Amino acid sequence: MRWFRFGAGKRQAERDPGRQQELYRALRERFGGHVPGRFADQAAAGAAMLDGDDGIIVAAVVLREYADAAYAATVAQGFQTERHDYRWTWQHAGPRLRSPLSAMPGGLHPYVHVAAAAAVVATRAKQVVRVTAAEPVLSHVLEILDLVTSGWEYGGVAPDADGASLAAGLIAAARDLRNAMPDAPPLPPGIRDQMRRNNTVDVWDPAANRIVGGFNPGRTMREALLA
Repeated sequence: MRWFRFGAGKRQAERDPGRQQELYRALRERFGGHVPGRFADQAAAGAAMLDGDDGIIVAAVVLREYADAAYAATVAQGFQTERHDYRWTWQHAGPRLRSPLSAMPGGLHPYVHVAAAAAVVATRAKQVVRVTAAEPVLSHVLEILDLVTSGWEYGGVAPDADGASLAAGLIAAARDLRNAMPDAPPLPPGIRDQMRRNNTVDVWDPAANRIVGGFNPGRTMREALLA
């Protein structure tokens, strides 16, 4: 596995590479689609396990690896893809594009592992900036967020409660990390386009086959990222 490498000029994350790998292994083995229990509860427990600087590094790796895998799964379907603008891809492909948001090869699950990593970034953003290169982390958070919300709008992907929770967690991570960065980069095109929208999507509970709420991603992003 390509492990933890960061740009020059940042405090090197050399706390305990062995512990980092053990945390990564434990996160995948103890939590995920193969484990009974609510995804939200697993994500909360996974985030709590990723403590210290080593936990932050693992969270960054989870986001990077999931973003890379989602991009590869999209490209493999034969559609022209710009990973910083999934909205464009979904607009042109529509429902022909199968959502790559199911559990990725390697055991990473969006509603568990990615949600846990996003929670770590959101709650410890100032430490993230000190420990590692924050810009790639932010980029991966926004890529996954764009993939989720664009699929709802153009791909016929039904937003369930876990998907809405993931989107909200990614928005919180982007907000807090941008606020912690001394010079946050511009938002990518897909996110800027989404922020111009004001559509509320129905959030479904698949088990009960009923609507349990609504989520307005554009408004939520504006309130979080333009404040």
